[in-house]
Amino acid sequence: MRSRNPRWWIPALAVATLARAQTLGPDVRPFIAVDAPTFVLEHVRVVDGTGEPAREDQSVVVSGGRIRAVGPTSSVKRPEGAKVLDYPGHTVLPGLVGMHEHLYYSASLVQQRRPEGGFPEPGVMLQEIPFTAPRLYLAGGVTTLRTTGSVEPTTDLTVKRRIDAGLSPGPRIHPTAPYLEGKGTFFAQMHEITSSEEARRTVEYWARSGMDSFKAYMHLPRAELVASIKEAHRLGLKVTGHLCSVTWPEAIAAGIDDLEHGPVFADSELVPDKKPDVCPDAAAQDASWMKTEVQSAPVKALIRSLVDRKVAVTSTLAVFDSSVKDRPPLQSRVLDAMAPAARESYLTLRARVSSAGSAAGIPEAALRKEMDFELALVRAGGLLLAGSDPTGNGGVLPGFGNQRELELLVEAGFTPIEAISIATRNGARFLGEEAEIGTVSAGKRADLVLVKGDPSKNIADIENVELVFKGGVGFDSRKLIDSVRGRVGIH
Repeated sequence: MRSRNPRWWIPALAVATLARAQTLGPDVRPFIAVDAPTFVLEHVRVVDGTGEPAREDQSVVVSGGRIRAVGPTSSVKRPEGAKVLDYPGHTVLPGLVGMHEHLYYSASLVQQRRPEGGFPEPGVMLQEIPFTAPRLYLAGGVTTLRTTGSVEPTTDLTVKRRIDAGLSPGPRIHPTAPYLEGKGTFFAQMHEITSSEEARRTVEYWARSGMDSFKAYMHLPRAELVASIKEAHRLGLKVTGHLCSVTWPEAIAAGIDDLEHGPVFADSELVPDKKPDVCPDAAAQDASWMKTEVQSAPVKALIRSLVDRKVAVTSTLAVFDSSVKDRPPLQSRVLDAMAPAARESYLTLRARVSSAGSAAGIPEAALRKEMDFELALVRAGGLLLAGSDPTGNGGVLPGFGNQRELELLVEAGFTPIEAISIATRNGARFLGEEAEIGTVSAGKRADLVLVKGDPSKNIADIENVELVFKGGVGFDSRKLIDSVRGRVGIH
């Protein structure tokens, strides 16, 4: 792995040092813990994201922002002048690739709701959090993310540009355009598309504006979905969907690339007397799936179609987990990060679920069925992605929610090694970046997470993030979290 020239690293180091000096601004520098042009993480455990078992007592050599070598500490040579970081008892894994993320958050649902129920005109408002979300994502180990739906597209693009320029801390962002939604939305910030031609023009406009993916939403009719997919594919881009008016089989036939949340919460195909292009009552949809076994013929046929057509599914178990009675365990780190109004809203809604159970939230059996579906999909050869979706009742925060998602994948029946691969390599593969990120491999970008403990045996150790490396620059997770304390929901 080392070239014959014993000073192979010197030109790369000079370039890397100059680049960092030029690009990392004053809002980024306070969070940097490691900025050496060449360094070695020694005596670490490596979970490489490929699905292979963890490897003990390893060294990872990073130079010029890239991984140069990975192997046993006893045999990997330290480059001359390298900074040595000795971390026994710690694990290195790839940076997480969050595939259902937002730069907004449902911060004040309780305050918005009418006393008699429902929301006043013009509908539900979502709070953009362009300051706190990127910092929390990075602190949680997310080094690349896809914003799966936008309510403030100009803000999202501005955040991406600032991060790319080294002016703000945060992950690399793949921005998704404003929702492709039809008539009937209850979100005030979503435009309602009224024709196939408008759908096509919308995709074309936002693609030219810098968005690199699209998300169809619940009330978009099939004709408009087909037009959106055709235009996106013409431009070399992908479409995912959180659907309802259109069933999953209809979307698969239309050529959709990805489907969000899993079918138990988003596929209306099993609703009796489902009307074309009409989103059925949520209770009817939930009941239809609760009456259907994962091993039944319709579900097996759906899985086979997803596998055969190479349509990915994005798991967002964390957002559903937060609406199940007495789940998840309350964590002070989550509550401390919330602004007071956001904390009040979340705790109020959580208390309602605790007192009313599934009448005010989601039945635990529904969450379990979704878990079973995702496990069956992967066992059949399907591509499962992972994301946090910081919406719902407000209990899911960026970064923290991505870690919780991994824990829930293990609860679903995946091994910790499999869960880590789903949350890293699979996302990189879908984004077409598997040659650059997603695994701890020589030659790839040094997007790495250093955690205390062994998440390959105890997935809860994924919460013990100490350092997050993005392109070889190491960020202090604790400092990032401290910088947003009490601000999530307002900034």
